[in-house]
Amino acid sequence: MTLESKGIPTAVIITTEFILEAQTQRDALGMQELHWVVIQHPLSILTEAEIGQRIDEAVPQIISIWTSGKPQSN
Repeated sequence: MTLESKGIPTAVIITTEFILEAQTQRDALGMQELHWVVIQHPLSILTEAEIGQRIDEAVPQIISIWTSGKPQSN
């Protein structure tokens, strides 16, 4: 049983390269309430500091999904 099916909000973190795949999987699994946090692709060429910066940018969205079940409004 998944966390989502138990009513526990989860935040899926993806890069821009995988938005279409994430949408396709969400639709195929019937998980319309599943939200993701999108960070810029690619990651593999970044320094540790640059990755940390992307994480810092994503944290507010992650916390919003965990606490309200919805992405933060921009």
